Amino acid sequence: MKKKTLIYGLLILLLFSGCKKNNEIIRYHKFNDQIWNRFEKLRFDIPIMDIDKRYDVYFFANHTKDYEFDNLEFNMIMTTPSGEERIKEYKFLLKNKTGGFTGNCSRDSCTASIALKKGLRMGKKGMLRIEIETLVPRLQVNALLGVGIRLVPSGQ
Repeated sequence: MKKKTLIYGLLILLLFSGCKKNNEIIRYHKFNDQIWNRFEKLRFDIPIMDIDKRYDVYFFANHTKDYEFDNLEFNMIMTTPSGEERIKEYKFLLKNKTGGFTGNCSRDSCTASIALKKGLRMGKKGMLRIEIETLVPRLQVNALLGVGIRLVPSGQ
């Protein structure tokens, strides 16, 4: 009897943990050795199933407190399911004028976010592809734990 109760409890826990109230989709790339190499282009594929909604697309970076630059410069190429391509360069500010980090910091790391596109409407269902490459003029960017893309319906 205790075994059945435990199994049912775990199943219910799994069901609730899988539900997302805000319908956000997150894709994350973890860097081995906390290094993003200069010519390493990252690709994030996000399935779009609901074309009646508008979406906000965010880029986020998770870094250690050893991150040395004030910003993280990168290039973004976004290709919508209908084939429309959007290209833009970003200068993502990670430190303020006094040298403090702009993101939310815990004991040993910080996470900051920047909007790539707000109110994006998709013309058809399919895969939204986002490619990101660093524009920092060094061969590698150190102290990066990972970067990711967060897609949420607009207004959430």
